[in-house]
Amino acid sequence: MKDWCNAEGAKRLREKIREYWAERGYEVDVDLVDAGFVPAMRSARTDLRSNMVNGMPRRRIAKTQEELRTSYRPNDATAEVA
Repeated sequence: MKDWCNAEGAKRLREKIREYWAERGYEVDVDLVDAGFVPAMRSARTDLRSNMVNGMPRRRIAKTQEELRTSYRPNDATAEVA
């Protein structure tokens, strides 16, 4: 069983989350927070904090100029009406 609560496990989990959402075109910020010793767990714990809302990312990855859709420009020529 993997331990996602220690520092190494939390770093691996952070990268898994970032990669998952990056593959789907989203940018997610995930921070590690050292929670210190937790008596109930009898060990130290590292928490993850993200900018997601209800488990969903808030912003898409910025696209390059080539990927942006050009704006619609109608033809300058007038269409003949039949």
